[in-house]
Amino acid sequence: MNGILMMIIAIVVLGGAYLLYGRYLERKWGISPDAKTPAYELEDGVDYVPADTNVVFGHQFASIAGAGPINGPIQAAMFGWLPVLLWVLLGGVFFGAVQDFAAMYASVKNKGRTIGYIIEEYIGKLGKKLFLLFCWLFCILVVAAFADVVAGTFNGFTTDASGAVTQVAANGAVATTSMIFIVEAVALGLLLRYGRLNKWLNTVIAIGLLVAAVALGMNFPVFVGRGTWHIIIFLYVMVACVVPVWALLQPRDYLNSYLLVFMILAAIVGVFVANPACNLPAFTGFNVDGQYLFPILFVTIACGAVSGFHSLVSSGTASKQIKSEKSMLPVSYGAMLMESMLAVLALIAVASFGQGEAAALGLKTQPQIFAGAIANFLVATGLPYQLVFTLINLAVSAFALTSLDSVARIGRLSFQEFFVDDDTDLEHAGPVLKLVTNKYFATGLTLVLAYLLAKVGYAEIWPLFGSANQLLSVLALVACAVFLKKTNRQGAMLWFPMGFMMAVTFTALSMTIYKLGKAFLTTGLTLGTTLQLIFAVLLLILGVLVAIQGIHKLTERSPKKAAQA
Repeated sequence: MNGILMMIIAIVVLGGAYLLYGRYLERKWGISPDAKTPAYELEDGVDYVPADTNVVFGHQFASIAGAGPINGPIQAAMFGWLPVLLWVLLGGVFFGAVQDFAAMYASVKNKGRTIGYIIEEYIGKLGKKLFLLFCWLFCILVVAAFADVVAGTFNGFTTDASGAVTQVAANGAVATTSMIFIVEAVALGLLLRYGRLNKWLNTVIAIGLLVAAVALGMNFPVFVGRGTWHIIIFLYVMVACVVPVWALLQPRDYLNSYLLVFMILAAIVGVFVANPACNLPAFTGFNVDGQYLFPILFVTIACGAVSGFHSLVSSGTASKQIKSEKSMLPVSYGAMLMESMLAVLALIAVASFGQGEAAALGLKTQPQIFAGAIANFLVATGLPYQLVFTLINLAVSAFALTSLDSVARIGRLSFQEFFVDDDTDLEHAGPVLKLVTNKYFATGLTLVLAYLLAKVGYAEIWPLFGSANQLLSVLALVACAVFLKKTNRQGAMLWFPMGFMMAVTFTALSMTIYKLGKAFLTTGLTLGTTLQLIFAVLLLILGVLVAIQGIHKLTERSPKKAAQA
């Protein structure tokens, strides 16, 4: 197995899946290519803002991708290249893309409402409350982790063993470019909304802004410490959570999606030019250094195969921007398969290094390993190594910030929706209800808790992300399966992914609780591991309760099925 062969397999499988399985799902679910979506009729200028398919694709792709499909496959490569490749391709096609498509479809058919509303409508109010509480806790966890990652990426200084402080030019360049992106995104948002220009002209302008931001960032790096970046990032996210999506979220993600697509295309070209060897064994064993292939492989590789976070983006933000039903397949199913392609590239990248070679070159983190490998590939085309290495690092880092404010907005919406039912009259609500459903209060509370958790550090809170993220995919699949059944649509393709991921996540969380609980009774826990234990117990309890309610609805016999929505 070499790089070109692995890439050809990925292109054939993922491309064929889109044309065959994606179209099959459209037919089974009765999607009309000419139908306008209910969300299109509900434009409110803040969260419901219809946009062209390419713009919504940019938002979806930029929000779900980030560094996840790079980190996961590289970490999971300890089990060998074959398990990773199989899970990315099969998981991406039959698990992840189906979940993302189903979540968006269910949301669009329910006027752009979130998975929480779908659970309330088709499972029950208690299920909705439990799910939204789970979702809110999950979003706090992700915001805290991503904010700490971004702050570390932007940190302009490093301290060596002797205590000497030096500037990190690459981090400074990433920080400058990301800040320029934000300013450019606001300008592009105004242009897209009021300029009424041809979409190709909009594309040329977006690419021009992207190139300008990268050039300015590399030439004028900003050097600010990690702690200061924590504050700046949370202030930015607080604003990004409440402004209309057309003013920042849509155009910023639109810009960043070009950066990521360019990175993927450049990496594919590099693979075909360099044809890197695969220095990983096909399979190393079911137990590697105490890590078991089941369930570790399936929670380590989330983005790139299946990720519960994607269902929140599909039903929480992207579905509110879809103009017509024909856009759902490329935006949801297509974006997921593109992410799977990125995960295969990450596998090829880590496989190109021999044992200990990456570490010897100073490539320690997953993004560094990926950037170093792709730079090695593209050197064969005549491009300078350092330029490519910096640009790839820049692309990967920019997307952590992209995912950050998307999940923060979803957390805010989940908190607000927790207190609102179909029959809730907010206009005549009491002062307490008005307060907790106020978007500024919901945003502030969510981000304050996330900020406190972020100060504990990424390394302390990230271990829970994989299990919590995959449990969220279980709940999304349960909700979508119940929706499809109750509306007399075919939903059998969701049953196996749902059952398999249920076994994975309940096993992984139980193992985490057992390990931390044992440590608590023997050696004691740090603040970070204590928070891990508390979150693990809460997430497992909430997840099990929602899953039980959903499965009960899924298996009960209904004398009369609901009419199609």
